[in-house]
Amino acid sequence: MSEALAGLQVPAVPAAPQDGPQDGPEERLARWTAGYAALPGLPDELVSADGTLRPAWNRFLHRLADLPEGEIAARLAAAGRHIHDTGIAYRAYGEATERDWPIGALPLLIEGAEWQAIAAGVAQRAELLEAVLTDLYGEGALARAGLLPAAAAAGDPEFLRPLVGVPAPGGRHLHFYAADLARGPDGAWRVLADRTQAPSGAGYALENRLVMARALPEVYGALDVERVASFFQAFRDGLAAAATRAEPRIALMTSGPYSDTYVEQAVLARYLGFSLVEGDDLLVRDGLVFIRTVAGLKRADVLWRRIDGDFVDPLELNPASRLGAPGLVEALRAGAVAMGNMPGTGLVESAWLAASLPALCERLLGESLLLPGLPTWWCGDPVQRDAVLERFDTLAFRPAAAPAQGAFTSRAFGEGRDAAETERLRAVLRDRPGDLVAHEPVRLSTAPVWDGTRLVPRPFALRVFAAATPEGWRVMPGGFCRISETPDVRPVAMGAGVRAADVWVLSSGCTAAQASLLPAGDRVAVRRVPGLLPSRAADNLFWFGRHLERAEAVIRLTACLLDGAGSVSMAEEDRATSARLRTLLHAWGAVPSTEGPAVRLAHHALSDGGQWGSGLAHALSARRNAAALRERLSGEAWRALSALRATLEAPAEGPDSEAALLDRAERALSLTAALAGLAQENMNRAGGFAFVDMGRRVERAINACRFALDFGGAGASTDDLGVLLDLVDSRISYGARYILGVALAPVRDMVLLDPYNPRSVAFQVGRLAERLAGLPSLRQDGVAEVPVRLVAGLSGEIAAAEAASLSLDRVAEWEMRLWGIAEAIGARYFPGGSDAARPESLTTLA
Repeated sequence: MSEALAGLQVPAVPAAPQDGPQDGPEERLARWTAGYAALPGLPDELVSADGTLRPAWNRFLHRLADLPEGEIAARLAAAGRHIHDTGIAYRAYGEATERDWPIGALPLLIEGAEWQAIAAGVAQRAELLEAVLTDLYGEGALARAGLLPAAAAAGDPEFLRPLVGVPAPGGRHLHFYAADLARGPDGAWRVLADRTQAPSGAGYALENRLVMARALPEVYGALDVERVASFFQAFRDGLAAAATRAEPRIALMTSGPYSDTYVEQAVLARYLGFSLVEGDDLLVRDGLVFIRTVAGLKRADVLWRRIDGDFVDPLELNPASRLGAPGLVEALRAGAVAMGNMPGTGLVESAWLAASLPALCERLLGESLLLPGLPTWWCGDPVQRDAVLERFDTLAFRPAAAPAQGAFTSRAFGEGRDAAETERLRAVLRDRPGDLVAHEPVRLSTAPVWDGTRLVPRPFALRVFAAATPEGWRVMPGGFCRISETPDVRPVAMGAGVRAADVWVLSSGCTAAQASLLPAGDRVAVRRVPGLLPSRAADNLFWFGRHLERAEAVIRLTACLLDGAGSVSMAEEDRATSARLRTLLHAWGAVPSTEGPAVRLAHHALSDGGQWGSGLAHALSARRNAAALRERLSGEAWRALSALRATLEAPAEGPDSEAALLDRAERALSLTAALAGLAQENMNRAGGFAFVDMGRRVERAINACRFALDFGGAGASTDDLGVLLDLVDSRISYGARYILGVALAPVRDMVLLDPYNPRSVAFQVGRLAERLAGLPSLRQDGVAEVPVRLVAGLSGEIAAAEAASLSLDRVAEWEMRLWGIAEAIGARYFPGGSDAARPESLTTLA
C-alpha cells in the first residue's frame, strides 16, 4: 500500500515493476491473480471450485486491466481525498472523534440471477418478521400455540409493553429491514443476523456507490450495474403511504451528531428530501407531533426512527432518555403520526427467535424459509437444551436477548473457551437455560482484496436492505459489505482491520435500468421555498457564522501582532499598540498570558486548540456546528472547513518562525473569506442563509465595537488607528477616500458609522435588519417582534451619531446591545423547551 493512499484509507492498486516496460492487460491480470488460493473448506467470490475466475470477476478484472495502473491508483487516491474533504466519516463505538470512511478499492460482484434469489429470500424474511411483530404486539396467538417461547418474548428488554395493542400507522411495524448475510461452507447464503431496530448502512452503501462510480466510471458503465435510486424512491413512497395527509411531512429522527452513523443519516436525509430532526426538535401538543421551526410549529406526519425504540418517549418508555420526545407513544396510539420502524421492532432481532423462524414461516406464510439462518437452538426448551449439551464443545453461545451484538462477536466464530468460561456456560445452562442460545459457529466465505501487489482472499459479510412499499417489499440491488484486511480478522464492526466495499449487482438483462430519485415531470410542483428549517438547525447555522467570524477576528489580531509588533526596537507608541493587541488576545482566551515573544503568543493564538479562544478552537467549533448541518452544507463548504482546520493546525516538525506564522494567518484569512463567499453565493436565500449571515453580522459588529474601544480612543496613536483599520479590513478603503493619513474622526466613522463600508457596525446592523425582515413572523397583527425592534432602535441611533462627538461609552453601550440582539434572536428562533409557539391564525381580518 502506498503511503499517500494509506493515509486516506484507500487501498492502492499494485504498481507495475519500475525496472522494465509497462506490461499489457493480460500480463497485468495474470500478475494480480498469481498465487490466489481460496481458504480451505470455504467458498470464494473470485474463483470457482475448479480454480477458474467466476464470470462476473473475469469481466470486471479484464475491464480494470485495460486501464493504466498509474491512472487507477491516481483515481483511487482522488476518491480518498474526496472522502476526506467532503467529510464522509463514521465514528467507531465509544470514540469521540470521527474517522474517514474506509472504502476498499474493489466492489463485491454478484450476478443478477443469484441476486434474484437473495432478494426473494430477504423480502420473504422481512414479511415473516412483520407478521411475527403483528402477533407479538397484537393477539399473541403464536405464543399460545407454542410456536415461539412466551417467556423469552415477555422477558426480552426489547419487548415494549406500552406498544401492545397500538395499531401500527399505515398497517406496518417494519418499514425498513436489513439482513446480514454470508455464504456457508456449502456455498449457499445464510442469514447471520436480522436488523429491525434501526438498520444502518444504507447511506454508506449510497456513498460507496457514488465514490466507486466516480473513480471507475468506464468499468462501472461497462458492467451494467443495477442502480439503487429506484429503491430509495420506493422507500420514500412507502413512508408517505403510511401518513394520513396527502402531502405528508417526513423527518428522519436522529440521536444527533455524536451518533456513530450520523454522517450516513445526513446523507439519507439530503438524498431523500427528509428533515433531519432530533428529539429536542419535536413537540407533542394536542395529540399531534410538531417540529420546532423558525416559522413556528409545523406538523410532522412520518418519523423515520434512527434511535433505539425504548428511547423514543421518556414518559412511557425509558425515563432516562434524552433522545426522544415526551408524548410520542400517545401520538402513535392516536394514529397522529406514523413511525418507521415502530418502537419495539428490535424484539425480533433477538437470538431466541432464530430457532423458531423455520416453523413460523411454514405457519404464517405457508412456505419454507428461502434464506435460513445458522442452525440455532434456544436452550430454554428442554429438548433443544439436551441437543446442545450433546454438542456442547462444538457450538458457539450468545445471550438469547442481545440483539445489538447480533452474530458478530468473537464467541460467534467458535473461538476456544477456557475452563472458567466453560464452567460459567454450564452453570447458566443448569440454572437459567433460557438466557442462552447455541448455534453453529460462523464460517465466512472470502472475497478478493488488494494486499499491495496482488489479490488475496479475505472474509466478508454482506448487509442487504429491504423497504416496505405500496407494492410490497423492495430489496436494494446492492448493499453494504464489510470485508477484513487480514485472514484472521473477522468483519465484526467498522473499525480496525475492517473496510467497506460497494456491492455491484450485474444486470441479468442487456442493460441495467436507468433510475433517478427525481419524480416524473408531470408530478413536479414548482416550489421556491426549500422546506422547513428546524430551530436546532437554525441555531447551528447562527453559531456556525459566529464561530467563523470569531476565528477571523483572532487571526487578524494575530497578524497585526506579527506584522512588526514583535520588533525589539519598536517605538514607545508601537509597544503600547502591541500591548493592547496582547491584552485583547488574552481577554479573548487566545493566549495564556500577555508576556513572552510575539512568535510564541502568535502560535498559541493561531494553533493552540487547548486555548478556548484560539483561531483553531473557533474553527473546530465551527466544524462541530457544521457536523450537525451536513445535510445543508455543500461539499465545497466542507472542503474549505477541512482546509481551514489543516491550515491552522501547527506542523509537527520544528518551531514556527514569524514568517511561517504570518503566512499561515494569511492563508487562513483567505479560507474564511472563501467560506463567507460560499455562504453568500451558494446558500439559498429561503433556507438557512439568513442565520449564517446574521451570526456573522452580529459577531462582526460586536468585534468592531471592541476594536474601536481598544484602539480608537481619544488618545489613539497613528499605529493604533492603523491597526484598527487592519482589524476591520478597511485600510484600502480608507486610503482611497482620505489622502492625508489616518485621523481619529474619519477612522471612527469608517469603522462604526459608515453604512457603505461592509465592515462597519452600521453596515452589519443594516444587514441584520434586512435578514430579520425576511424571516417568517409568528404574529399577524403587524406588531414587530423583539429582535426586529431592538435592531431598529440601534440602527436609528447609529444613523444619527456623528464621529467627531461620539463617546466611547456610547460605543460600549452599542456593544452590549448587540449582545442583547444575539440573545433575542436565540430566544425567538431557537426555543428549546415547551415554549415553542404556533403561528397565529387571525380570522377577524376582512
